[in-house]
Parts: sequence; structure tokens; C-alpha cells
Amino acid sequence: METKILDGKKLRDVIMGKIKTEVALLPFKPRFCDVLVGSDPASVQYVQMKARMAEAVGIFFHRADFPESITTDELVEEIKVLNKVENMCGIIVQLPLPEHIDKQKVFDSIDPSLDVDSLGKIASDKFYSGNTSIGFPTALSCMALLDSVNIDLKGKNIVVLGQGMLVGKPVTALLKFRGLSPTAVDRATENKETLIKQADIVISGIGKGKHVTGGMVKEGAIIIDAGTSESLGHSPTGETKGGIVGDVDSGSVKGVASFLSPVPGGVGPVTVAMLLNNVLTVAKSRASVDSARHDFAKSK
Repeated sequence: METKILDGKKLRDVIMGKIKTEVALLPFKPRFCDVLVGSDPASVQYVQMKARMAEAVGIFFHRADFPESITTDELVEEIKVLNKVENMCGIIVQLPLPEHIDKQKVFDSIDPSLDVDSLGKIASDKFYSGNTSIGFPTALSCMALLDSVNIDLKGKNIVVLGQGMLVGKPVTALLKFRGLSPTAVDRATENKETLIKQADIVISGIGKGKHVTGGMVKEGAIIIDAGTSESLGHSPTGETKGGIVGDVDSGSVKGVASFLSPVPGGVGPVTVAMLLNNVLTVAKSRASVDSARHDFAKSK
């Protein structure tokens, strides 16, 4: 069987094109902020990439860099200031944060209407109640890739590996919102191997490198790999060479699965597009409210 690769970069470009078109129609230029604490090279690079992508679709990137020595309370006060910046339509906090920072307290300080990562308690609760048009970007990315296959999901045996905060738990919720009945598999689940082998669709976010192999999955299964782990390999000259791998051993799965979203190049690129789509959603909502206020003022 030929395994078709789900190209996340191609899907990202399609979504980004739509975002750019809609941003251009807004009556103002929305702002997006990724709060960076410290100077971890990987985090800096990731923030810079998001800045480039935001600017590419017409969203202004608002820089907010703070020293690693900042306290939780100081960071909370800084975020409260960011909440009030004119035309701000999305604030996220770059992870990981230094160990001395209370992450949840920081997430909860973001105005829930601007919490485009959905990590604050109010925004998260709103997502799980099904009462929001924005959500966890990585989970939305998994769904976008699955939708790109263009199959009817009704009646399909869907297994979600892991129930983490960013992937497994919200993906399971998104599937249930559609009236589907996914099986959530975590460490406590019995008969994991049997459940995976019977699945028509496997969505994995456990963060265990190359854990899912070709022998574990059903012939023709669709696999969405949202896990990332560091892998240490060796270059031809013998030195250690790191890289990122997914939960799925893509080499052994090819020829067994019908579709596979790879790592890298699958869920990751689409995640940033879904994040910016959340920013656009906030901006459109704000524009709609502003327009309604304007019409009301004119009618008086």
C-alpha cells in the first residue's frame, strides 16, 4: 500500500492565504503578542518564526521580551498592561517558562478574550463547554489535517493516544463536539495494543519518539502524529547530531498506513496557522462589536 504524506506546509500556506485575505478586510490592523521570558535559543527562534508569519498575513507582531529573573507577580503585571494595548487580538506565553514562574497564574492573567492558546482557566473551560470559536492550536491543527483527507468520519474507529493538555484532551473534545466517539488511550488504559490495532484513525500526542510502529497499526489506517521528542543520532563523521522525531516510526508505518502526517512537516506548521487564525477570529469579533456600537451611536 502506498502511504500518502499529509503535507503540513502546503496546508499551512492555504490557511495563511485565507487569513491574509480576511485580515486585509478588517477596519484595523490586529496585534499579536508572544511573551518571551529569558533567551533560550530554541524559544527565541520559535518566537521569531511566529513574528514573521504574523507579519506575512498583515498582523502586527508586538514584541514583549522579559529577563529570566522576572518574578511571577512582575510578569502578571506586565501581561495586564499588554491586555490593554490598542488592537491587541491575541496574547500567548512562550513555553517553557523558567522553573520559578507559576505558569498557571501567568496564563490566567491573560484576558480570556485574548487567550488564543486557551491555556488560561476561563478560556479552557469555555473551550470544553463547546462555547467558543477559538481553541487549542495544536488540536485544531490535528483536525485540519484529518479533514484534509476528505473522508466521512462517522462510524470510524478513532483512537487518541495520550490525554495531555495541548493535544490529546482537546482533540478528544473536538471529535466529541462533532458527535463522534473517540477512544482515549492513556497510561492507565488496558489492552492498548488491541485498541490501536483496531483503529481506523490514530491521533498521537504522547511525546515518545518512534513509539508507534507499522506492526502496531491496522492496514490502511490514517495516522496523525502530533508528538515531538528529541532524538540523538550520529553524523557520518561520528559526532552527536540531535533532531526532532514524532511518536510514529514513519519508516515502518509507510506501506501500512494509508495517510500519515509526518514529524517534522505535519502538525507543526499547521499549528502556527491555526494560532494566527485564532487571532483573526478575535479581530473579526472585535470589528463586529465596534461596527455594532458605531451603528447604535448613529441611530441615537
